[in-house]
Amino acid sequence: MSVNKICYESLLADCSSYQGAIELLKQYRPYLETLPSIRRPAESILSIPLPTARIRQAALPQRPDDFHSTIDGVQQLPCDIVLLMCDPEWKIKTGVEICLFIHRPHEDFSDLLGRWRQTQILLDKGYEWLLPLKYKYLLSEGADTPHPLFVVFPETPARILKGLKGAALPVICHASSRLTEADMPIPATSDAGEAAVEVIDKTELKTIDVPEDFDEAS
Repeated sequence: MSVNKICYESLLADCSSYQGAIELLKQYRPYLETLPSIRRPAESILSIPLPTARIRQAALPQRPDDFHSTIDGVQQLPCDIVLLMCDPEWKIKTGVEICLFIHRPHEDFSDLLGRWRQTQILLDKGYEWLLPLKYKYLLSEGADTPHPLFVVFPETPARILKGLKGAALPVICHASSRLTEADMPIPATSDAGEAAVEVIDKTELKTIDVPEDFDEAS
């Protein structure tokens, strides 16, 4: 069964705001714990949908339809959203960068994983983010190690989840609503909490420094 395009577009739109991004990260606690302040979420996370970055050494596309460069080295990355963690007190990025890869309609395992591999190749060259005007005061320099998070749906073929698990990549299942012919949502019957799947060894996250003042109880 193929992922419905409206489900993909809805999740992309939801995660474009800090509220939607945090709700998604609640399904994957290791990344949620990198949030600098749970009490000041609007200032602690910056969500950039369909992100662009200036690559210092632009990589050539492996296929003509992979991605396109411009003269100044600006690239649109193959990931769907980038989440940048920010210190609300000092108004700076903390160095934690999460690349979200949402399973797209008619996308198979090699396509989904290939987008992460292309992102790795691009960001390995040294880069800086093209930030919204509202956040121009932030240093746009990229971090050393961006971290991926894959989001699949109940309709996603089992082979894709199996492949991501085999590649030791973090993945969660987002319980989307099925749509009628009139595109009217029907309440989902699955429990998103039960659907969340963690398939990465937490020792892989040792490069992420969890803030000392993070309060689990808050």
